[in-house]
Amino acid sequence: MRLLRIRSDDGLRDAVLDDDGRVRLLPGAAEPFDLDRLRERTPGDEALGFEAVRLAPPLSPGKIVCVGLNYADHAAEGGQEAPAEPILFMKAPDTVVGARDDVIIPRGSEKTDWEVELGVVIGRKAAYLADEAEAMAHVAGYVLANDVSERHFQLERGGQWDKGKNSATFCPLGPWILTADEVPDPQAIKLGLDVNGEALQDGSTANMIFGVAHLVHYISQFMTLYPGDVISTGTPAGVGAGQKPPRFLREGDVLRVWADGLGEQHNRLRGANDRT
Repeated sequence: MRLLRIRSDDGLRDAVLDDDGRVRLLPGAAEPFDLDRLRERTPGDEALGFEAVRLAPPLSPGKIVCVGLNYADHAAEGGQEAPAEPILFMKAPDTVVGARDDVIIPRGSEKTDWEVELGVVIGRKAAYLADEAEAMAHVAGYVLANDVSERHFQLERGGQWDKGKNSATFCPLGPWILTADEVPDPQAIKLGLDVNGEALQDGSTANMIFGVAHLVHYISQFMTLYPGDVISTGTPAGVGAGQKPPRFLREGDVLRVWADGLGEQHNRLRGANDRT
């Protein structure tokens, strides 16, 4: 099941993408993420063209828990050792935008960067899970994510990484959530990213240091996960900071972000103005 949200004249609407690639609206306004309730809502007969709808993020996360340096090749390109335990940081919910929305380069930015990632959508409350098998029963599905980062803010301005991770629009999600029953192995998903048509990231979740089951179990020991929370699981090599020489985003650049089964994002970069 592919779950998405669209912007309509009546506000946000939950919808599904059918097998023919058409959007079918679910009755009523968009609701807080609850997979069981979404499954109970019967799509209408009207079918909309996917390219014509105004995509919104497919959910509004309560929190976004991110995992740093979770691919050995990404750690290596930054000259860092692979971590012994997952490195965790947070992105605020108000960083989330949709798969076709603009990404804003913040004021004072010198090194705005990209990171294609697999997002894990939590479906059931999870705290102190006993093991990795139990952890997977709490996963509702998967979503394409881009952990946009400002490296100068993140690494050169002191303190924690949060300063480089939480500018407005720094977390494009979607276009849809693919439910877990349609993903036989979350450690076998290819994903990548292009800038202006040039492929710069091309990896696989098979190369994660800590897999999805481990991450859900591990994170539940430190915080409670709720339905609609998202875990962004780290990025493979090929980020801007790892290019030779380093390369960062500029106004007018276009990102294409993709993952098998999870669709594509197309986001244009624009500069901040007096209203942003």
